Amino acid sequence: VQLQASGGGLVQAGGSLRLSCAASGSGFRIKNMGWFRQAPGKQRELVAGISGSGGTIYGDSAQGRNNISLDNAKNTVSMEMNSLKPEDTAVYYCYADVPSRVWGKGTLVTVSS
Repeated sequence: VQLQASGGGLVQAGGSLRLSCAASGSGFRIKNMGWFRQAPGKQRELVAGISGSGGTIYGDSAQGRNNISLDNAKNTVSMEMNSLKPEDTAVYYCYADVPSRVWGKGTLVTVSS
């Protein structure tokens, strides 16, 4: 299974971005998909995750600001990030549990003040 992320980039504080991640391959079933992020000098942390049945989990940084969704037909997870802050600047990594965890390469999100 391979993951291809898209949607990162540069945005001003207060703005929004939408990240997407598509899983491709054969013979797999998605148990969970979601996003972690890693800022310079910090540990990787959970941003948001979603199960194949639609259950969601959000990290503290994303509560109330992000919305994650899963298109099972397209094996694609998307995450809308709103009210972005400079401290949201990080490399965002998509993951999928199929059922073992696989990772995407990461996409950079930069929030300018």
